[in-house]
Amino acid sequence: MPFLFATVLLDLIGFGIIIPILPFMAPTLGASNFDIALLIAVYSLCGALVGPFWGRLSDRIGRKPVLLICLAGAAVSYVLLAFANTLFLLYVARILAGLMAGNFAVASAMVADISAPDKRARNMGLMGAAFGLGLVIGPALGGILAGDDGRYMLVGLVSAGLSLAAMLAGAVMVKESLSPAQRKEHRDERDKAGKVSMLKMLRNTRNTGLVGQFFLANNCHTTVSYLFPLWVGAYLGWGAKEVGLVFGIQGLAMAILQSSLIGQLVRLMGERWLLTLGTSLASLGFILLALANDQTMILAGFFTAITGGTLCGPVLNSLLAERTPAALRGRMLGTAGSSSAFGRVAGPLLAGILLSLGNFHIAWLGGLAMAGLMLAWAGRQILYPSTPAVEAAATTGSSS
Repeated sequence: MPFLFATVLLDLIGFGIIIPILPFMAPTLGASNFDIALLIAVYSLCGALVGPFWGRLSDRIGRKPVLLICLAGAAVSYVLLAFANTLFLLYVARILAGLMAGNFAVASAMVADISAPDKRARNMGLMGAAFGLGLVIGPALGGILAGDDGRYMLVGLVSAGLSLAAMLAGAVMVKESLSPAQRKEHRDERDKAGKVSMLKMLRNTRNTGLVGQFFLANNCHTTVSYLFPLWVGAYLGWGAKEVGLVFGIQGLAMAILQSSLIGQLVRLMGERWLLTLGTSLASLGFILLALANDQTMILAGFFTAITGGTLCGPVLNSLLAERTPAALRGRMLGTAGSSSAFGRVAGPLLAGILLSLGNFHIAWLGGLAMAGLMLAWAGRQILYPSTPAVEAAATTGSSS
């Protein structure tokens, strides 16, 4: 876990650096506000298309090789971004980054492989903490590196260096979580059952609704990531440095919450009640953002919405791992990663459309609708809790 944590952290710092600078870098190459939404969406769309492939490949050849391939590809994409001098090349860089965006789902599968059931939520929280710390250090570092004069090439090159460092750290320090014997055992289980489609896998494991929550959660998160920099830039006159600082503060709060408190909250409340709390906070945050008319209310809404989403992430991963047989874990988490990526496509596109039709206050209502759907599903899990499907159901096609 410590070595895997360090590898994911380095990669997420490299990813986080890009967050505050993209809305300011893209216009220098002729991008409109809707282009910025498309740049976020195309990255996520490509990730959605290849997510199940990376997960399935990790089931067959092991988690570690796939993790290293994705990290190497991310490094190349950041180099392309650093030297992009046209909007077309910026799109190419983001497309390549999306195609290589399988590392977090594969790392989550590794955590599920090595975690005892009673430690799974805590360990998923530690991966979430790596994500949070990446969003502390990354955006703050990106804002500092970009500076007031927009040194975007430097930001891209530093991101590439961090992904390469993560790849080297992973190659040296991270151990494979699936032994050859385990991969053979899982392969034999899949071969015995025959080919199972993704939809049938979701239905037989009763995970269709749960995987849908990954779509909604990431839709909410990217709505905030897209709208917030544009909003504070237009209304408060902020730049990449100020936006990076705010994302950094929120990332620090995420890291503390997920590394120190998630496990305790799960033991105290249970996963379903904690998910309900998280979705309630996310919904409240979007209400505040839709009504905000000053800096204090804007920041209160931002921090409330992101904190709610922070509570949801590790719980969703833990529930999915619990409800998935080991032989399908990589494929299932890859499918969830794909659902997450489609959410990151839909979030900025919906927000961009609402923004073009109305104003920022109207645009926040799209995020509120998605958070409300999450809250409704979480509440239903408390009223009508479902039990995980037995392992045989996932591989034999039984609907027990």
